Amino acid sequence: MTILTVLGANRFLLLRRTIICVLAGLLILYHCTVLYDLYLGVGNHDGLYDRTASGTPKSYEYIQSALRLVIIAGLTLVACGIRRALWVMWAGIGALVATHYWAHFGGIPVAFTEGRHPLSYLKGFIFPTVITLLTLLPSQPTGNR
Repeated sequence: MTILTVLGANRFLLLRRTIICVLAGLLILYHCTVLYDLYLGVGNHDGLYDRTASGTPKSYEYIQSALRLVIIAGLTLVACGIRRALWVMWAGIGALVATHYWAHFGGIPVAFTEGRHPLSYLKGFIFPTVITLLTLLPSQPTGNR
């Protein structure tokens, strides 16, 4: 039995996998765009970092870039159906949000902290939470048995 026959027989599973792939794809696209802009493009993504002389330290940018690569890898594996990759995805996203708080409260000169409430960084958990819940749901809804 191939994956296509299983998905065709179970529309609920097909819908879940489609939502997971769309959300993961959006997050992968976003993080790839940020990395492209930083290293191959304009050198900054929507004013993410402070490019003045006393601006964002390069080490902070490199840490965030490495975390973005971890997130991309984790999301790719989750989209491929590997449940254990949720740990990788959550480790990367949790660490990236932690670096946002580090910048916010640690005085690192980054542009994205200006005028933001400290709780606004938690919105980075919305898509991963939906992806996790959809991944961990049983394969069939309980009402169809």
